[in-house]
Amino acid sequence: MSEDSSDNKSYDAIIVGSGAAGLTAALELATRLKVLVLAKGELTGGSTAWAQGGIAAVLDAGDTFEDHVRDTMIAGAGLNDREAVEFVIERAPASIDRLCELGVPFNRDKQELHLTREGGHSHRRIVHVDDATGWAVQSALLEAARANPNITLLPGRTCIDFITDRHRENFSAAGRVWGVYALDEETGAVERHVARATILAAGGAGRCYLFSTAPRGATGDGIAMAWRAGARVSNMEMMQFHPTCLYNLEVKNFLITEAVRGEGGRLYNPQTGKRFMTYYDAERMELAPRDVVARAIDAEIKRFGLDYVHLDISHEGADFIRSHFPTIHEKLTGLGIDMTKQPIPVVPAQHYTCGGVVVDLAARTDLPGLWAAGECTESGLHGANRLASNSLLECFVFGEAAASDILERWDTLEQPPAIKPWDATRVTDSDEMVVIKQNWTEIRRFMWNYVGIVRTTKRLERAANRIALLKQEVEDYYGSFVVTTDLIELRNLLQSAELIVRSALARKESRGLHYTLDYPETDEEARDTVLVP
Repeated sequence: MSEDSSDNKSYDAIIVGSGAAGLTAALELATRLKVLVLAKGELTGGSTAWAQGGIAAVLDAGDTFEDHVRDTMIAGAGLNDREAVEFVIERAPASIDRLCELGVPFNRDKQELHLTREGGHSHRRIVHVDDATGWAVQSALLEAARANPNITLLPGRTCIDFITDRHRENFSAAGRVWGVYALDEETGAVERHVARATILAAGGAGRCYLFSTAPRGATGDGIAMAWRAGARVSNMEMMQFHPTCLYNLEVKNFLITEAVRGEGGRLYNPQTGKRFMTYYDAERMELAPRDVVARAIDAEIKRFGLDYVHLDISHEGADFIRSHFPTIHEKLTGLGIDMTKQPIPVVPAQHYTCGGVVVDLAARTDLPGLWAAGECTESGLHGANRLASNSLLECFVFGEAAASDILERWDTLEQPPAIKPWDATRVTDSDEMVVIKQNWTEIRRFMWNYVGIVRTTKRLERAANRIALLKQEVEDYYGSFVVTTDLIELRNLLQSAELIVRSALARKESRGLHYTLDYPETDEEARDTVLVP
C-alpha cells in the first residue's frame, strides 16, 4: 500500500469510503486500474465493521432464490424494484464464495457453512462469523487492499464536495463528476483528487438521529454531496429503526443483533412481565420484520411510560448463549448484565438508511462519471424496509457492479480537464465551535422527536421549520469560516435531515418504515418518493 497526500497525483478511479462497498469495488478495479480510496477518519470507521448479524444468501438445500426474493419484497412492503431484488439475490452465493477466498472465517458446521435465521426470513440463510461478521469482512477486505500495489488507501480525508464541470478552469455546466475536494484532517489543507471515474460508497445518514447504532461518521455526507451536485435521491423517509439497541446511559449505540430473537429471544414488558408481541403480531411474534417490532416496542414504552423493554434469551441455556453470542455476552458482562440469567434492557434506535442516491443496476447515478454503492444509495433492493442481513450483500453486489461497468466502459471515459484549486481566500478561522455543537445536538433531538418511528404531519412541519431556520445559519457560517470536519458534517447532516423530512411530508400513506398517524392506510399502488435537485 502506498500513502500519498498530494493533490495532483494521477489516479484512474477514486472511491469515497473504505467499507464493504468501496473496498469490493477497489479490489475489482485494481485488476487493471490505479485506484485511490479516501476514508473519513480511520479506514475502519464505517458501518461495515459494526455489522453484527451476517450476510443473507441462498445456500441451504431447502431454500430458493424465489423464497429470498419473496421475503425481501414482503419486508420492503412492495416498494422494492423486483428486478433489483433478483439481481442482488442471484449474485449472493458468488459473493460469499469470493469472501471465503479472501479468508473470511465464516462459522461452519463440520465442513458446511453454519446458517442462522433472522426476523423476516423464511429459512436459515445467514452466514456469519460469530456475532461480529462485519469486523471479519472489513479486516479481510482491508488486508487484500493493503497488499494490492494498484490501491492507495488514504485515511483522514473528509470529502467536501464533488468536483464537477463547474470547477473546470474552462467552466461548463454539463455536470460530469471528476473526483472530489477533500479536507486533510491533520493539516487542514483542502486537496483536489481528480480521476476519470468516481465511486461513492460513503454510508448512510443515521447520525441525523439522537439514538442511532450508526458510527460517529454516518452524517449523510455522500447523499448530501450527490444532491448538491445534481443527483436525484429517493425514499429518504424510509429510515430503519433497529428494535433492540442496548439501553445504557454510559454506553451509546451498542446493538443487540436480530439473531438474538432469531435464536429464541423473547420481548417482555418489565412492568407487567408480559410477552407483549402477542398483542401486535401474534403469528410471527419476535420474528416479525423490524418495523413491526420497533413500533410495538415504541408503543409499549409510550403506553406504560417505560424507559426500555426486556429482551430475554436466558431460557436457551448458558452454553448455547455464550457460543452463539460471544461478543454481546462479553460486552454485557462488563456492564454487569448476565444475559445467561437475566433479561437485556433494550430500546429502538435508528439503524439503517434505506433511501439514498438513485442508482441503476450498473450502480450508475444521474451524474456522468459517478457511480454509487451501499447504504448511501437507493438501488430498489430494500424498498420500504430492509430485510435483515441484506445490507452487506448489497455492498458486495453493487460494489462489483460499479467496478465492472467502469472497466467495461473504460475506453469511452475521457481524461479529466484542468480543475481549479479549492478557493479559501474569503474565509477566516472560527472561534465559535459552540455554534456547531449546538446545531448538531438540536438537529438530532428534533429529528428523534418529530421524525422518528411514528410520525404526524404537524411534527414533520415543525421539523421542516427548524431546518429552514438552521439552514440559513449554517450556510452563513460555512461561507465565512475555514472548513473543518465538524462543519462539513453539520452541513451534510442538515441537508440529509431536510431530504428525510421533505420525503416524509410527500408520502401520504403509511408503508413499511414510514408510519404516520395522519395517513395510517397503505395505498394500493407502491410509489417511490423521488426528489429532484
